[in-house]
Amino acid sequence: MPRIYRALISVTDKSGVEVFAKNLQEFGVEILSTGGTAKAIAASGVNIKEVSEFTGFPEMLDGRVKTLHPKVHGGILGIRSNPDHAQAMKKHGIEPIDMVVVNLYAFEKTIANQSCSLADAIENIDIGGPTLLRAAAKNYPFVTVITDPADYVTVIDEMKANGGSVSEATNFKLAKKVFRLTSQYDRAIIVYLESIGSL
Repeated sequence: MPRIYRALISVTDKSGVEVFAKNLQEFGVEILSTGGTAKAIAASGVNIKEVSEFTGFPEMLDGRVKTLHPKVHGGILGIRSNPDHAQAMKKHGIEPIDMVVVNLYAFEKTIANQSCSLADAIENIDIGGPTLLRAAAKNYPFVTVITDPADYVTVIDEMKANGGSVSEATNFKLAKKVFRLTSQYDRAIIVYLESIGSL
């Protein structure tokens, strides 16, 4: 079973994230984070490393570019049992990321506001979040992906029972939740854009 050594946490819905991060820290998990999530976790006394420090590249373009970096996606997508992947990761200084905890910008909540402009809606289309989630879900044999705070307890309980590891079966269930979520998310976007008609 995959052992969790490093987790990336970047969430819009911060309910329960501080407690979850504290539980991870008790297993010695290194926590990477960004923006408001990093501040919330750090304020609860948990040690975090900013993603910009991890990648050596600053957050930029009003936060549009934070996690879209080879050191992040290589760390998520690398197949640990593939010698070529392992060699490439070592060569380029890419460290594995074993857990991704992300939920998405509240697009549907944004567009439900009658004063929402097209520009506001576009700005609330999450790019990095779905990319991280899909990458982690694709590599479920090695990466645990959580998008729903309701799954925090399940994952921590399994880690407690298995010395910090999460089973591939659990990872597969969580991966399926990701693809269900991202498909619904994309559907909400296209339904909204189609409702606008022509510019």
